[in-house]
Amino acid sequence: MNNSSNASVVPENDSVLARAVSKVKRHVLPLFVIMFILNYIDRVNIGFVRTHMEHDLGIGAAAYGLGAGLFFIGYALFEVPSNILLQKVGARIWLTRIMFTWGIVATLMAFIQNETHFYILRFLLGVAEAGFFPGVIYYFTRWLPGVERGKAIAIFLSGSAVASLISGPLSGALLQIEGFGFHGWQWMFAIEGLASVFLGFFVWFWLDSKPHDAKWMTREEQDALVGAIDQEQREREALTSVKPTIGKLLKDRQILLFCTLYFCIQLTIYAATFWLPSIIKKMGDLSDVQVGFFNSIPWLISIIAMYSFAALSGRFKFQQAWVATALLIAAAGMFLSTTGGPIFAFVAICFAAIGFKSASSLFWPIPQGYLDARIAAAVIALINSIGNLGGFVAPTTFGFLEQTTGSIQGGLYGLAGTSVLAAILVFFARTSPKPSPVLTPPNAASTHATVKAH
Repeated sequence: MNNSSNASVVPENDSVLARAVSKVKRHVLPLFVIMFILNYIDRVNIGFVRTHMEHDLGIGAAAYGLGAGLFFIGYALFEVPSNILLQKVGARIWLTRIMFTWGIVATLMAFIQNETHFYILRFLLGVAEAGFFPGVIYYFTRWLPGVERGKAIAIFLSGSAVASLISGPLSGALLQIEGFGFHGWQWMFAIEGLASVFLGFFVWFWLDSKPHDAKWMTREEQDALVGAIDQEQREREALTSVKPTIGKLLKDRQILLFCTLYFCIQLTIYAATFWLPSIIKKMGDLSDVQVGFFNSIPWLISIIAMYSFAALSGRFKFQQAWVATALLIAAAGMFLSTTGGPIFAFVAICFAAIGFKSASSLFWPIPQGYLDARIAAAVIALINSIGNLGGFVAPTTFGFLEQTTGSIQGGLYGLAGTSVLAAILVFFARTSPKPSPVLTPPNAASTHATVKAH
């Protein structure tokens, strides 16, 4: 009788949990995707105004590359502290704060007058945005069971691809605006920055910090969701007898490997992001709007690829192999982009985009599966901040190469080699925590004593 009762409870609990997960996806995923779209646009829109700033402000290739990269220095320095604060004050307060501050700094980009202003505001934009991406990844660890997180991350990361898809035509159109003493590039910064500020108001009223704060779920659904996530954490804790600390994890080779892998992925992404409009302009006498539309093509292709890879990796389980495949595609595309003219280079980068954007989304389930939830937020922030230093190295190096040699070909070779190296290293990454060498069950000693007494 008890067995039949238990059998009926399990499906019922599964049904409640499924309803809760479905509600979470409907409620928070669309908002996070929109936030990421605006976040990414405000981060990379300088790629479309490089020639305008050179003409109006005298900012050359090297200065442009350094300014583009300084964002990631501020981002890296404040990423971990920001994510620790998110845990303390709650996602609702902190993610709203992040949106407001990055929107204000992005808007102020419209008023830069020289290289110094450009450097300062790009650095401050990185400081303001720090904590957003790992904050959302951590949010998923507290709101979704492990089996659902990979899909949610893929959808969330598609926001950057969508942003890249629409930022070209949008920025190209905004660059046509003139009036009130503002040039088109100033209108672009102002309008795109203010959009983030206004969305911040909506985030404040829409987002909840914890599942039990969500009035759009029943208490039964809240309990089922929290119970499932807590059970996963208990199972993870059972694999180790020592509570993890940040200090110990900094000595963990797996964490260092995760940082290295993500750095390699981000190198290629940001090299393409900041330099693709310049490559497109070499294809012919194109207007800003035409450059914007051409710039959308690789990102449209990458969106389709990201979903396809996510579906395949969910069906055929071997996450490292999927990441390696994506990285090798990126390497091939970057290498081929050096072998022909501007049009062939553009086609090759379209192919590379299939790889480097897919690798970015396929990567995150690996550290998520390895990390203990008690320190996940800080470590995810660490991986993201160090990885995003690729966003400093890539544009700074490319700017220096173009100004000193007149070509970025050497940088493209470097990106191809880096992707191949990362494709090899990913097979050394673990997708689950390493068990303690000796793990004695809590009741083992008492059981042994009882047996001996008998």
